[in-house]
Amino acid sequence: MLMPLSLTAAAQDLITGDSLQEVVVTGTGTQHLLRNAPVQTEVISAQMLKNYGGRSLEDILGGLSASFAFNEGDMGSQMQMNGLGNNYILILLDGKRLHGDVGGENDLSLIDPYNIERIEIVKGASSALYGSDAIAGVINIITKKRNESLLLENATRYGSYNDLRQHNGIGLAFGQWKSYTNFQLQHSDGWQNTATEWTPSSATPITDSRNKTVNEHTNWQLAEQLTWNVLPQLELYASGSYYRKGIYRPKGKYPKYDVKTFDMKYRNASAAIGGKWSHGLTQTATDAITLDIDWNRHAYYHAFTSTTLAEGFDEQGRLILDFPYFVGQQSLQSDQQRVMAHMKGIFSLAGGHRLSAGLEARHDYLKAPTSIAGETASDNTEALYVQDEWGIGLSRTPTDRSSRTSTDRNSQSDVTLHLTPGLRLNRNEAFGLRLTPKLSAMLAAGNLRLRASWSQGFKTPTLKETNYRYIREMTSIIMYLGNKNLDAQTSNYYSLNAEYTRGPLNLTVTGYYNKVDNMIALVTVPRSEAPADYRQQYGELLGKVRRYENMEDARTQGVDVSLRYSHKALAAGLSYSYLDTDAHVYDNDHDRLEKVTIDGMAHHKGTVFLTWQKPGSWGLGLYGRFSTKRYYQIDGNGKGYQIWRLTGHYSFAPHPSPSTLHTIITLEAGIDNIFNYCDRTPHGLHLGTTTPGRTVYATLSVSFKAGKKTKFTNIFNSKNKQNDEED
Repeated sequence: MLMPLSLTAAAQDLITGDSLQEVVVTGTGTQHLLRNAPVQTEVISAQMLKNYGGRSLEDILGGLSASFAFNEGDMGSQMQMNGLGNNYILILLDGKRLHGDVGGENDLSLIDPYNIERIEIVKGASSALYGSDAIAGVINIITKKRNESLLLENATRYGSYNDLRQHNGIGLAFGQWKSYTNFQLQHSDGWQNTATEWTPSSATPITDSRNKTVNEHTNWQLAEQLTWNVLPQLELYASGSYYRKGIYRPKGKYPKYDVKTFDMKYRNASAAIGGKWSHGLTQTATDAITLDIDWNRHAYYHAFTSTTLAEGFDEQGRLILDFPYFVGQQSLQSDQQRVMAHMKGIFSLAGGHRLSAGLEARHDYLKAPTSIAGETASDNTEALYVQDEWGIGLSRTPTDRSSRTSTDRNSQSDVTLHLTPGLRLNRNEAFGLRLTPKLSAMLAAGNLRLRASWSQGFKTPTLKETNYRYIREMTSIIMYLGNKNLDAQTSNYYSLNAEYTRGPLNLTVTGYYNKVDNMIALVTVPRSEAPADYRQQYGELLGKVRRYENMEDARTQGVDVSLRYSHKALAAGLSYSYLDTDAHVYDNDHDRLEKVTIDGMAHHKGTVFLTWQKPGSWGLGLYGRFSTKRYYQIDGNGKGYQIWRLTGHYSFAPHPSPSTLHTIITLEAGIDNIFNYCDRTPHGLHLGTTTPGRTVYATLSVSFKAGKKTKFTNIFNSKNKQNDEED
């Protein structure tokens, strides 16, 4: 017997567009209903994730938010958020910092898309709460919480270009213990949008290159989370993961273009322990103290597929620029490790104040034998932060609040002012002390929310930016140099937001201005700046020397608009982002400041969607995304594009709902890039998008649950009710 799934009230709310009932935590580090969050927060909900059917986090963010841009590459995600790149975006996994490449591009394939419950996005400098890396904003990926006594789940997705995505999970709950084990596998054969290389006008054209737009890659990860509820108020956990990735590059016949002599390998590992102690004996208690200690490692290797002369060490340990490597050998390029401890407390105080305070200590270690003089470098940072949340009632309807119904209270007829000041004190062993303040305010009146924010950001140079020295052979030989004389980057972020909700309609408009001083970027410098041994080794073959330098200043400014409407089973929405950027860079050749555009900037980006959802069984979705031209200082601009996507899913339960055994089967299918757009710009120049053209996919998901799931719904409802009244 096949029966449609019965949806919970929360899921029904999501379908009917009442995502304002979502509980969010990222903006302030404390729980708030989305509609009452003092700091503007964008949410990609569980239902949106299910309808969209994204293959990766890049696919999800790029398709459902206009603020992001991606170019998938061998070294990482090449992500940009409101004009600023990876280095300025902090990615959290359940509130904890994601560890990937601490000096460049995050590897977002560490995140299993089937394990995501929702995504919270807070734009702008949030350094008072989160510290370094958060000048552009924060992305907090909230994972699914499993509470069944037995859970078995499998999801297999297969698509064009042999694209395989596999997810397996095993959950157990027995007494005071819970365990969840997760395995994920991702593979793609990669694709080639063009066989043409960009060559100088004087050179022979190359039209049969073997270079791919996206190379073949395989990665897998095994992760475990173990939780022990020692007491009703005390929870302890331990977690760990191991991750491997290989990128396989084709071999061609044109030196400097498609002759590749090594593949790339990554090895990641993590371990963490921690706990949470909740104040009080009631389920509505919001006060808590948490402690988290984690270790993370990210290692990157060259795996040689041909005999190669590259930087290496002889038997006496001396660095040789033309050391021979043979097929099957590996060379460690970088081994990055981080140990971090974080203690945080949330306390409800008299007068409607909610205080958050925390301590952080972080140790970063980098080993790069062929890229750092002395082979290793390290850095230590400590921080103390405090934040207060205060709601002030400015006016109230004549009816006594305590006598009103829940519906009356949710009408939000009161006028309240919410203030959230914060302060963070950082100490870095190389850059000393720095104080960064933050202030957010929200005026809530009926269906209208007005928000304003100002915050300062502070970001010290990474170990790579200060210490690296290495060669890369592309269309020419390019040398990259670190700079020990870099200054720390600072920023001032200002935003104004207006949000109006009436029934099924929600409209949000945000204007922002982000000024970054001493912004660090790679700048081309005279070849005479290269170390003498490299100039002697490569001579005239050394094409460019690029060094990390502080720009005088940089700014991003823009407007984000979001409009959503839902009626019964139908939902529609759009998001639009206007962006303008500029920066000043010192021109060594002409001894002057030059005004430039920040790389990757597009003035206009947008997304649109239309979905139809039949409660409990199936749904259809049409999605579009577009971008105008992306600007770059060198190697050409990326073309604008417009891409459309069609998705569908159907779920059913083979067992009657009263049964203690619950099996849910979901079938998904979709067509991405319906109109087959493909950017065929020659290799060596920038692309607007790396999409290969029209692709198709299908997914089969099976979830088996046994035992009674812990009923957290009432807990969260009571917490939300309490927070609502506090707000």
